[in-house]
Amino acid sequence: MAKFNKKSAAILVMLLVLPFVFIGQQRTGNIVEYFGKEKVEGIHEGKVIHVFNKALALAIPSFGFESSSFPADPVFEKFLMEPGILVREGEVFDIDSFGKELKWNAITVDSTNSFSGRDLRSGYVYLNYNSGSEKTVLFEASGHSLASINGYPYEGDHYDFGWNLIPMKLKKGNNIFVLKVGRFPRIRARILEPKAEVQFTTRDVMVPDLLLEEDMEYKAAIRVINASDKWIRKYAIVAKVNGQELTTKINDIPPYTVYKIPFSIPSSTLDTSLAKVNVDLSLIQSNGQQVSSEILALNVKSKNKHHKRTFISDIDKSVQYYSVAPDKNGHTDGAALFLSVHGASVEAVNQANAYKQKDWGNLIAPTNRRPYGFAWEDWGRLDALEVLADSKRIFKPDNSKIYLTGHSMGGHGTWYLGATYPDHFAAIAPCAGYPDLLLYRGSRSERLLEMTEEQRTRYGISPKMFERLTQEYVPTAIEDIVERAGTPSRTLKLIRNYLHHGVYVLHGEKDNVVPTNLARDMRERLGKFHPDFTYYEYPGGTHWYGDHSVDWEPIFNLFKQRTIPEIKDIKKLEFSTGSPGVSASSHFITIHQQQIPFEVSSFDFSWDSIIKIETKNVSLLEVDFSQLPGDINSIELNGKEIGLPSKDNTFFKENDGEWKIVAKPSSEEKGPHRNGGFKDAFRNDVVFVYATRGSKAENDWYYNKARFDADTFWYKANGNIELVADTNFSPKDYPNRNVVVYGNKSNNAAWDKLLKNSPVQVSNNILNFGNRSLSGSNWGLYFIVPRTDSDLASIGVVTATGVVGMKAAYANHYLVNGTTFPDLMLFDETVLEQGTSAVKCAGFFGNDWTIENGDFEWK
Repeated sequence: MAKFNKKSAAILVMLLVLPFVFIGQQRTGNIVEYFGKEKVEGIHEGKVIHVFNKALALAIPSFGFESSSFPADPVFEKFLMEPGILVREGEVFDIDSFGKELKWNAITVDSTNSFSGRDLRSGYVYLNYNSGSEKTVLFEASGHSLASINGYPYEGDHYDFGWNLIPMKLKKGNNIFVLKVGRFPRIRARILEPKAEVQFTTRDVMVPDLLLEEDMEYKAAIRVINASDKWIRKYAIVAKVNGQELTTKINDIPPYTVYKIPFSIPSSTLDTSLAKVNVDLSLIQSNGQQVSSEILALNVKSKNKHHKRTFISDIDKSVQYYSVAPDKNGHTDGAALFLSVHGASVEAVNQANAYKQKDWGNLIAPTNRRPYGFAWEDWGRLDALEVLADSKRIFKPDNSKIYLTGHSMGGHGTWYLGATYPDHFAAIAPCAGYPDLLLYRGSRSERLLEMTEEQRTRYGISPKMFERLTQEYVPTAIEDIVERAGTPSRTLKLIRNYLHHGVYVLHGEKDNVVPTNLARDMRERLGKFHPDFTYYEYPGGTHWYGDHSVDWEPIFNLFKQRTIPEIKDIKKLEFSTGSPGVSASSHFITIHQQQIPFEVSSFDFSWDSIIKIETKNVSLLEVDFSQLPGDINSIELNGKEIGLPSKDNTFFKENDGEWKIVAKPSSEEKGPHRNGGFKDAFRNDVVFVYATRGSKAENDWYYNKARFDADTFWYKANGNIELVADTNFSPKDYPNRNVVVYGNKSNNAAWDKLLKNSPVQVSNNILNFGNRSLSGSNWGLYFIVPRTDSDLASIGVVTATGVVGMKAAYANHYLVNGTTFPDLMLFDETVLEQGTSAVKCAGFFGNDWTIENGDFEWK
């Protein structure tokens, strides 16, 4: 059988096959409810002044926007580089690799004022609006994954929620909107005249349940529209409920943006006879004048019944929630805790509601930051950890009785989180899950291979296309190093971490979404080494066959018989990680640094008459001997006996094959606190600092790029990232916070405050990389370095040597799950047309954050 071209063919396979997979999922009648069914239809933020009912559409079926770190994007390349270009009906955009002309064809809306139809899959919609004057409007669109408006990128509405509102100033004359079609083949677009420059919108509010038995303040969030060209400064939100009032000062809001603002709800006496209570909100200026108001109806619940709780995330100080199915007897202290992670499109509330209350523990369902979110990787992983920590604080469980389960994408989350943080859980139970995203996508490819030619033709795959898809592909050295950045997500490379706990695998016999053969493959793999796993195929079960698809009594029976062992009882322990920055420890042993960055690192601990530790790809190891019983005078590390001066936390460093005891490593070096790659910049209460000291074109572009990233983090991650102009940024005002810098040394006034000693320096028309120097205005670069005035914070840099390079850096696929970014990626403008193959340099800094000791590949 021919092998698939994994770097390019999988893109097309996913686009052609995945829509039908999701349709199959929807038809199973499960809790997987497309959030788009609750799409916002009403307009309260202004009046409609234009409905787009005519457009031009372009289909490029081989383009997969979210399938790799740098997918080729020739359409957006055209409109970013030539913002005012006009397109005519019938105009040929390109000729594809099969000789077919790709034309812009006229389309009109259906009865719902939407452009729709299967021909829009993997397509673009071109809209033109001629304005008689400059004026401020709200562009409201839905169903698209990305927009270009007059040459600037904007976040889309991938899942057709109807949340997207873009404040903007129309130019006099032609205004060009290009929309990339999202998950569903339908697009709606309208222009609104805002009812006020500054106002609330209730699209995408985040509120808690008010709990009868708890006297506390609550956290919530509402979006505020700033449809003006001025900053909103020193505003506040006043929340009133049942005669109580609480004022929350809010961060400054930039021009032409919509921010999701956290605020506090006061504690109040709740009427036990009411199911809901109104919270009155006012947005007020510093002089006390009200500029907007809204009424939110919140549910009143008992903490002893299913409910949801909110908290402030340390990632970005946004408000997130999790849902609870509490112990039916009210047990908290010393009870068990079950972490249940949801599937794609499932709200955490629905996930928890699928479970009956247990009599020996509390079940907690985190959100993954959205119903789709991040497949429990990246910021979804961090959300699960934050929820686990917060629920432990509230429910005070027996820390030896923590369990993990989940369904579908949450089944993947169970496999992934269980392998990544094995000492957190006594047992795991993946239901209808796939262990690895690449394996799951590969299974779709295998299904395509198994189809007949007639079946493939129905999906639009011609014999010539199929032949090209099945060609062998040899990745370049740069592509290998980019892929290596994803090692922490390669669950199967960490498979022996499942030895930490019992495993129950539950899968439907006839699953048409996550193929049953993936579960059978895991049964075979576990059977080769794991002594404590159970496998069960539900007879006739599809992807969802009722609440017992997750709330399966034998799972909880297995949980009840497993506990996390006490350290004194551990005589053998294995642990692997792809990066200490993602996962570094198991129980009392921590991997601090790797020899080869983002390759698998591991240790194998055993204790009989003497402690023995064998390591692979580890250069710095920490062992906390104080947690072990008895006297310990020496250990055998990779076959060499090393005496211990004391029974304390001890660090071992490898140098040229020799291991020695060393002092605690400096926080300036890489370690679990900050290890890269580039995605790691987007956490730790990150703030975006954009350039204002350049030309108008530079300033406009960097501001819009920072705004675009912030909007994307809101949509994908329910986020709340603060934007700050470089001239208003002082490091002492943002201590120990991650910073993402937009701009370069020539135009960003914060550069020398943060990056003066960076091993990479970028100015207009020149880039210095150690002893290399590149000239020209066409270079774009992403990289991450430590923040030197902090022991834990990092600085991410989105930079270029000129506007052309900055346009090449427009795509923010670093905010998409499944993409992989090492510490540094350098590219030029050809990346928009050629994708990852056009990246010029990629790699990792050394453990001392230097280029000289790093691992980089150049093209």
